[in-house]
Amino acid sequence: MAQWHLRSKRKPSGKLLNKRSKKKKYQRGRDFLPAHIGEPKSQQLRTKGGGEKRLLLRTNIVNVIVKNKAQQTKILSVIGNPADSQFIRRNIITKGAILQTDLGKVKVTSRPGQDGVVNGIMIEPAAGKK
Repeated sequence: MAQWHLRSKRKPSGKLLNKRSKKKKYQRGRDFLPAHIGEPKSQQLRTKGGGEKRLLLRTNIVNVIVKNKAQQTKILSVIGNPADSQFIRRNIITKGAILQTDLGKVKVTSRPGQDGVVNGIMIEPAAGKK
């Protein structure tokens, strides 16, 4: 079912507003397709104006900044997610999620559903990897 990005139907006082116009296609949103841990899979979307978005569906690699150098590492699991506590159990990656990797704990700084890539910063190195 489509989600619509329209103005509120009510004034701040609670009074109903008159309908201004009919729904337009560009006001329609899209369903949330979460990024999971697994073999890399993405989908390309066309945006308004002919641009493109890369929607990440699955990945097992994260780009990590360690001592001002970027390197790729393998994702083991999701250990924290402020967006929703159920995302931890389901291994869903969103911006702000904390991932357990081979190098240690990493916080996701990119938006996988918009950017098509998972970037992060190291918050706690693994034992023996200092």
